[in-house]
Amino acid sequence: MPHAYLILFLAVIAETIGTTALQASQQFSRLWPSLLVVVSYGIAFYLLGLTLKFMPVGIVYAIWSGLGIFFIAIIGFIVFGQRLDWPAVLGLSMILIGILVIHLFSKTAGH
Repeated sequence: MPHAYLILFLAVIAETIGTTALQASQQFSRLWPSLLVVVSYGIAFYLLGLTLKFMPVGIVYAIWSGLGIFFIAIIGFIVFGQRLDWPAVLGLSMILIGILVIHLFSKTAGH
């Protein structure tokens, strides 16, 4: 199972890179960030698919999308200067707590 979590984490990283490049592509008007979007999302979905051999799709997608949201919000704040108000910080914290609850307490994390 730890192997599946590593693959899932790499999928999240690839998706985060792709989404960051999506912002940098300026609506696909810049070539290199646009290519990075396509390649990163391709890698992300491939790795996401690999994790489905070991974990149920609902759990995989909850972790993948939740961590992606969390990481992108942090990158948006640091790299793009996008502000987060307290309700946004609270919501992101709840997403992270939800992922931890799934990881630490759920018995459905593996087939």
